[in-house]
Amino acid sequence: MEKVVLGFSGGLDTTFCVKYLTQDKGLEVHSVIVNTGGFTEEELKKVETHAYALGVKTHTTVNAVKGYYESIIKYLVYGNVLKNNTYPLSVSAERLSQALHIAEHVKKVGAKLVAHGSTGAGNDQVRFDMIFQIMIPGIEILTPIRDLQLSREAEIEYLKGKGVEMNFEKAAYSINKGLWGTSVGGKETLNSKGMLPESAWPTQMTKEGATEEMVIRFEKGEITKVNGQSFTHPTEAIQYIQSIAGAYGIGRDIHVGDTIIGIKGRVGFEAAAPMVILKAHHALEKHVLTKWQLSWKDQLASFYGNWLHEGQILDPVMRDIEAYLTNSQEQVSGNVFVQLNPYRFQIIGIESENDLMSAKFGKYGEMNTGFTGADVRGFTKIFGNQTGIFHNVKESNKK
Repeated sequence: MEKVVLGFSGGLDTTFCVKYLTQDKGLEVHSVIVNTGGFTEEELKKVETHAYALGVKTHTTVNAVKGYYESIIKYLVYGNVLKNNTYPLSVSAERLSQALHIAEHVKKVGAKLVAHGSTGAGNDQVRFDMIFQIMIPGIEILTPIRDLQLSREAEIEYLKGKGVEMNFEKAAYSINKGLWGTSVGGKETLNSKGMLPESAWPTQMTKEGATEEMVIRFEKGEITKVNGQSFTHPTEAIQYIQSIAGAYGIGRDIHVGDTIIGIKGRVGFEAAAPMVILKAHHALEKHVLTKWQLSWKDQLASFYGNWLHEGQILDPVMRDIEAYLTNSQEQVSGNVFVQLNPYRFQIIGIESENDLMSAKFGKYGEMNTGFTGADVRGFTKIFGNQTGIFHNVKESNKK
């Protein structure tokens, strides 16, 4: 019997895939779930039980949380990456991590086939297909939902006919949770106008009228402490910040983006920890980096985020940009003070041994100890010299 590795989440689409691949196609299914921070141990156990009940030959759980951070999230923080100045790439980033791990599992199992449950409408189909084509060339990719053009109703009817028992009631909102944020889709996001109601957000706001200060410590761009508490790995710090800031309803928004296949879409997301971390990190950088370091970082990080969103994590240029981003963090150490309030937060300021705004160089708007007024007069004359020549020539030509 031929082996196929299936990326499995336990939802409707991948449940259909198991039954279809085993019973209609006569394949030996080896399911694998890649946890990028969105599942509890109890949830993972339920997924495993469900997979075996459907008839998979083996089921594997991959803990990819730390690897996900080291290979992707770290660079999103270094680059202060927000897609369209809004979205922290929550789902698009984790799909790439998942695809890479699934490809590795195909090699481990020795399968000649790989399958995923993506539809033909979104970005995920491109991300999974492209990773598989590059990492496991020659392995045939099966996509039952896309190829059969199935509706949700058709999937449910098929599974009921196979005697599958699960909750077929469609939730009002589709939710995808991961370490770097949670996406939320519903009727409000299917049109160009509409905001998700309070009840749709997975993390409910429980801090009405409250306020508190959070202190985040960065060492060379990575979080090492929050409110004085140390962490063995930045993923723990991210989860800790999420547990505090999420209760304030922070980091909720609607992202409007261009899909890889050329259509626009809207999706809600909540990302309290990512938004606080990115803004805190950026605030620290503005104090400790020079203007041209910041300028080039912005340009490279914008490209990095867009190329990552489109699934191009394996392009070697990404390694080059990651090297630049890593080197740029040498001086990015210090404390950032954040004020948390219901539905919003503010950066109060920073403290860093590398602060270029140090009073020993003078006070902005009052005095400067590094140069004199005469120095400035000479500098400005030279600095504007070529522009002055241009305007002189232009005026002379008018006569």
